[in-house]
Amino acid sequence: MSNSLPFLPFTRPTIDEETIQGVVDVLRSGWITSGPKVKEFEAKLSEYCGGRPVRAFNSGTCTMEIALRIAGIGPGDEVITTPLSWVSTSNVILEVGATPVFADIDPVSRNIDLNKVEAAITPKTRAIIPVDLSGLPVNRDHLYDIALRHKLRVIEDAAQAFGSTWKGERIGTKFQGQGDFVSFSFHANKNITTIEGGCLVMNNEAEAKLAEQYRLQGVQRFGMDGMEVELVGGKFNLTDVAARVGLGQLPHLDAFTIKRRELAQHYFTCLDQDFMAEIDCRLPTKDFLDSNWHMFQVLLPEARLKIKRADVMTKLNERGIGTGIHYPAIHLFTLYRRLGWKDGDFPHAEYAGRNTLTLPLYPTMTLEDVERVSIELTRVLKDHLKS
Repeated sequence: MSNSLPFLPFTRPTIDEETIQGVVDVLRSGWITSGPKVKEFEAKLSEYCGGRPVRAFNSGTCTMEIALRIAGIGPGDEVITTPLSWVSTSNVILEVGATPVFADIDPVSRNIDLNKVEAAITPKTRAIIPVDLSGLPVNRDHLYDIALRHKLRVIEDAAQAFGSTWKGERIGTKFQGQGDFVSFSFHANKNITTIEGGCLVMNNEAEAKLAEQYRLQGVQRFGMDGMEVELVGGKFNLTDVAARVGLGQLPHLDAFTIKRRELAQHYFTCLDQDFMAEIDCRLPTKDFLDSNWHMFQVLLPEARLKIKRADVMTKLNERGIGTGIHYPAIHLFTLYRRLGWKDGDFPHAEYAGRNTLTLPLYPTMTLEDVERVSIELTRVLKDHLKS
């Protein structure tokens, strides 16, 4: 019966007709690269982030690289981060010439274990890049306590956390006066999208000015024809076309978050939690206060299954259900093995990297869709348990 139903991808963007028409208007305007729509988008983002300076970019990767450069981090410096993230989180550290240092994850939240972060600090440590995995916030109180005591910069990789909060305050704002760089992604699979894109939240206008230079070849303009270059920048600017998509998405953020939380709650209702606990199929942290539920992920019961994760994914795909694997453990990629990491270095991240399965979750899904995914996943697991 499932084969006759529409295919459910693990995510799907929701873009309304008004936004589509707005993009058409931008295309007809003749100004399609960085221009007035980018400025308008940045102003709206700044308002969302409590008035902090915000600049938009063409990805949520370059934002982290630029934050590191603004902080003056480079060769000889160490930056602590999680081994369970999209590989860009640590690649940007290599890009600026610094050394990534990994700290294992907490096996329950799957976010970086802040106690292990503190243990990994050395005299060379200059910054921490925590990741809000699936939109579940890292404990900001603990994070900034560590950062302040050890005089470290923080680049919050909040790529998945736009719409999440910490103790009622939006991620991107200051928490009781505490905060540093915050990087958001607006990639097509994020809770709001600009197709590709991201933004960097900063502390002051001096940092924002530097971000603008790094964004476009280091160029500064003066008057009608003045131009100067004092540093090496990149080509990281967002287009007006992309910014118009973002402007159309922003007003729907709260509704998207409410729907995602409703769908996530229904997963907990539909998945037999006693059965899942019995076979050690681990469900995510039940957070309906702060998380934006960017993804709903289970950890498959590796020791109890006769088949591999890829087989589970294939069987679900045959039943019309798409899944994802966010993420393999970074330190086990060949690039990072060459730098000295190996199997067994971060066991919790490695277990999650082998067994994480991302289930469909996006605002146009229905409760019936969640029921269908839950039924089919349970059937696949029951059919392939070791005796």
